[in-house]
Parts: sequence; C-alpha cells; structure tokens
Amino acid sequence: MRTNDTVLVSAIGALLTAADIHHLVFDQNMSVLEGSLGVLPRRVLVADDDLAAARRILRDAGLVHELRADARASGGLAVTQDKVLGGRLILRQPKRGHRVGHDAMLLAAAVDAKPGQRAVDFGAGVGSAGLALARRVDGVTVTLAEIDEALCELAADNIALNGFQGHIRAVHVDVTDPAVLAHEGLNPGSLDHVLMNPPFNDPQRQQSSPDALRRLAHVAPTDLLPRWAEAARDLLRPDGCLTLIWRADEDEVLTALRDFPSVALLPVVPAPGKLPIRLIARAQRGATPLRQRCKPLVLNSEAGRPSSAAEAILRAAQPLVFTADGA
Repeated sequence: MRTNDTVLVSAIGALLTAADIHHLVFDQNMSVLEGSLGVLPRRVLVADDDLAAARRILRDAGLVHELRADARASGGLAVTQDKVLGGRLILRQPKRGHRVGHDAMLLAAAVDAKPGQRAVDFGAGVGSAGLALARRVDGVTVTLAEIDEALCELAADNIALNGFQGHIRAVHVDVTDPAVLAHEGLNPGSLDHVLMNPPFNDPQRQQSSPDALRRLAHVAPTDLLPRWAEAARDLLRPDGCLTLIWRADEDEVLTALRDFPSVALLPVVPAPGKLPIRLIARAQRGATPLRQRCKPLVLNSEAGRPSSAAEAILRAAQPLVFTADGA
C-alpha cells in the first residue's frame, strides 16, 4: 500500500505488529531529505507468505480500501474496479473469468426483502447480487456465501468498499453442507430470503470454458439446482422466500422447486417477440399452492435500445415487479 497519511501508516503498523507480521515502511525519511513536507507517499510492505493474513487484518479493521488495487485480490488474481447500478455500487472483480452482468442485478431486484429481514446469497461470487440488494433495501442483513476462497475475499473487500460493514458479511462455505452453514450462524428456519444465481450450463450440452474461474461460475452438474433449492428450503422460515435466476427452462425450475407450494415465474426476453433467455422464480414455503406465470421483462426495444423497465432496474436500482400475466 502507498499513503501520505502518517497516522494511517502508524495504525496499520500497530495492527501488523500485534499480529506478529513483519513489515517494512519505505520512503518514510524521503520527505525530510527532499524537503517535500510529506508529499512523497510511504509504502508498507509485507512478505508474500504473510500477504493473505495481512489483507485479512486490514479487511477486518475496515481498511482494505487503502490497499493498492493490484494487492486487493486474493491468490494473485488481477482485478478491475467497476461501477454498476448507475454508479451506486462499486465492485472489484477478477479481470478474467466470470464477470458481473445483468443476471446478478436482475436477481437482486427480484428479491422482495424488507428492512430488518435476513437474507443469504448462495454462490455470491464477489457479492454483486447481495450487495445490490443491500443498496436497494436499507437495513436488510445479508450473508454472502461463496465456495471459492479468492472470490469470497473479493466479496469481503467489496463489503468494505461500499460501506456495508456490520450488516453484510462474506463466508467461505459449501451451501449444500448443513453443518458448515450452521457453524456460520445459518441455521435451519432462520432466514427470510435466499437468493441464488447458480452456474447453469450443462457440461454435457455445452463446451466448457478453458478459464477455470469462468468454468466454475457457469458450468454445474445436473443436480446442482435441486440440491441448492433443498438447502435453501431448509434455511428459510415458514414464510420465507427463495428467489433465483436460471436458464429459460421452466420444467427444470419447477422440478427443482417441487417442495415449494407457491412458485411465480417471470421470463426475461431480449426484445419484443423473442424467446426468453432467462427465468426468474420466486418460491415460498408455507404458502397457498399456486403456480403463477408473470409478465415478461423485456430488456430492449425493437430498435435495440434498453427498455425503460430494464433501465429502471439496471441503472436506477428499482425493484422488479412480478405482475401476473394477463393482469
């Protein structure tokens, strides 16, 4: 890291010393030698072997945003810093592999959460959907659950970067392991919402990407959606709701959600008259049995320009309203 703030350098030094992590401060005497009155930044360095631990310490102290951009990602990942939701949300994400797109923002917009409720984002990646939900619904508590450790660290960085410390956290877990979930405080029947954007490309139908991160984010075994849906059902309160986005395969979604009495399905279409490219589902426990098909969300006009509905969701962070088809 580099900074002109001598108080910050001292504070970070104290944190690292307390954790028994050896560190060096470079250029602290250059200002005196050159008479620059503190213009030259100091550099705080740690050994490669201590980098992950040092980063966790700064993250826990709410100082991860002070790290240089190329030092913020875990495991040597090259990262970029991008703005979404019309600049309302800042995300650091891997430069290569799966990148945050419309799916995560549509998923977040579809979650009908209220202030004070608890939610978990399954397969959160860098936290895009869960953070977008928290940006839209003030006071919601979100856990970002991710199995990839490097992405989980980036999710934790993004929590700090957007000022969500205290009511959002990132946990490194397999969402299908009840014991691990319970260890992280995700107990059966304790949540109001589960949201998920699972990998949905079938390796038997589609050629996998040679990029490992992209492959992990997009390709999944055929039983993944049912297993994630089962895990979500167990975590939800009796009146809880599962919201998911999946490829446009209604039979597949309804089969995975067979244990949920009430399911509303909303197709996402690229333009008027086109076939759906995604399906967003809301499934509720303890509700009156109902299978409802909703009016589709049209992303673009016939001229290829973003629709007003899509702009409201993707740029203005407005909720996605489920309206019964024909209403």
